Amino acid sequence: MKKAIITSISGTKLTANERRLFRKHQPWGIILFKRNLKNYNQIKILIKSIKKIFNNSKYPIMIDEEGGSVSRLSDVINTSKFSQSFFGEIYSKNKTVGKKVYEIYINNLSQILRDLGINLNTVPVLDKLYKHTNKVLKNRMYSRECQKIIKLGQTCIKTFQKNKVLCVIKHIPGHGLATSDSHKKLPIVNKNLKFLNSNDFKCFKNNSSHFAMTAHILYKKIDNKNCVTFSKKIINEIIRKKIGFKGILISDDINMKALKYDYLNNAKKSIEAGCNLALYCKGNFAESKKLLTNMPYIDLFTKKKTSEFYKFLR
Repeated sequence: MKKAIITSISGTKLTANERRLFRKHQPWGIILFKRNLKNYNQIKILIKSIKKIFNNSKYPIMIDEEGGSVSRLSDVINTSKFSQSFFGEIYSKNKTVGKKVYEIYINNLSQILRDLGINLNTVPVLDKLYKHTNKVLKNRMYSRECQKIIKLGQTCIKTFQKNKVLCVIKHIPGHGLATSDSHKKLPIVNKNLKFLNSNDFKCFKNNSSHFAMTAHILYKKIDNKNCVTFSKKIINEIIRKKIGFKGILISDDINMKALKYDYLNNAKKSIEAGCNLALYCKGNFAESKKLLTNMPYIDLFTKKKTSEFYKFLR
């Protein structure tokens, strides 16, 4: 039985301690970062060794390969020019050409990911761009227009799916209004529900993604005490009901400064609020051990959706 957490590892190969820990307390999945990825062959060997522990060729291996400023595979492939804003600009000039160019790019990238053994990518960013959006997100977003975001997001999701790589849409229900960086502190948004339903929340509706990642952001006029990741109200009433997301909901990284507790309590509180999985990115063995020892097992909903994920990968 798997624990309700996606965890991370320290280096370019599994340590003996990591192997023993993962055999005893199975995380739902593993996320890889640049520190884990040095060259093509090394990555393939690493991923095979992870999947071997769980005796599962479809075991969830996740990466954050957006292109542009967020590229974990930058030592292997150069996607620095290919940000979401880059494709958004092409699409704005010519929708047909923009869609085709984007499909070609994702088709090539998804085949590389699949060959490496990676089956989950945390894209697309469906946050709406604003004039005052924090700079950490700006080139990672498609557009200021919801319809363009929706169209390009669906192109991204469907093209990855075609190559048996599933997407994790983010940062649900929207991070574009944040003027501060959630890696450093909690962004606070004061817009009312009517505005949000017509703008940020709208961008996440009616897509075919099996997975979504939360925004560590406080929507003061909806829940003035809890950020999205800790808010039962926002997860149940907005993400599940209003937006209609029916897949596995993953927290953003539980070590980010936007969250006010220690990493273990952040993880537990995200699950209590309605996230299905907590995400831990730091790769510290002692912290991973504490999390895997203390986190709950996945619930029946997550178990069912995980079976659907495995079935899709056949």
